[in-house]
Amino acid sequence: MPSRTGATRPGSEGDGTYCPHCTDENGTLQSFDERFERMTQFMVQQGKAATREEAEKQTLAYMATMPAWRNHPKVRAGKSES
Repeated sequence: MPSRTGATRPGSEGDGTYCPHCTDENGTLQSFDERFERMTQFMVQQGKAATREEAEKQTLAYMATMPAWRNHPKVRAGKSES
């Protein structure tokens, strides 16, 4: 998720940086499932989606625009389940 301040942490792929929302304090990328769940919960809590299913679809669509996640198999398949 892009940082409003432009802050990034060191990463291991792409341009070498990930935003603080997708990494832990050491700059390690969170697991897909952890990040997906947190983003989906955010969408629901903020009223950006009427249902959990809608929030999951929106989250996957957004993750597809992010360098860290766009090539993840679940994002490419458009599915939140294993």
